[in-house]
Amino acid sequence: MNKEIEDVVISIGGSILLPEDEDTSRLTELADMLKENIAKKNLYLVVGGGRIARQYIYWGRNLGADEATLDHLGIETSRLNARLLKIALGKECYPVPAKDFDEAISAGNHYPIVVMGGTHPGHTTDAVAAMLAERLGTKRLINATSVDGVYTSDPKKDEGAKRLEELSYDELIEIVSKSETGAGPNVVFDPLAARIIKRADINTYVLHGTDLGSLESAIRDEDFEGSRITG
Repeated sequence: MNKEIEDVVISIGGSILLPEDEDTSRLTELADMLKENIAKKNLYLVVGGGRIARQYIYWGRNLGADEATLDHLGIETSRLNARLLKIALGKECYPVPAKDFDEAISAGNHYPIVVMGGTHPGHTTDAVAAMLAERLGTKRLINATSVDGVYTSDPKKDEGAKRLEELSYDELIEIVSKSETGAGPNVVFDPLAARIIKRADINTYVLHGTDLGSLESAIRDEDFEGSRITG
């Protein structure tokens, strides 16, 4: 592997890929931007299930499924989303969503872009992205989500919530520890992922995934609109 190539892991929320109007132009624009930034980067993209996964989980829960089964519904949906992103990325991307970390890391030796979805019940794709970053030994993780950073409280519920441009791992853990649990949580960052980035000392950037300008700046490690989590 070329030592001058930096590994960057990006957790991409499923709802970022597929908006409610099902317009695929956003997906195409995202793929085009990512391909423009692989000259000195290996990009590992961990894709979430988004609203489609939450819909399947809702149906499964109504039918009496246990939480592990609901997690599997979310995992399979995230892998479908990852496969859709792979189609948009074309030949620059590893041909199939990697099923585990070993496959993803091996694929990264041959392709500049690797996609994957969920892996195990009980782990959100944020946690998968954090564990992959830890395995790779990279010091930078980007969380492209449905909010433009980490807030002191849920900005959708609290008008007084303030966005934090800089915060520590411990501050993030304290904020996300109040989040919902169970299959298909809709939170800015998973508590398990927050603990992983702390133990591995992984600088983490949180930004709105539809802001491709900010996402590109974060990939290039330039100033962006969002939150930085560091030690």
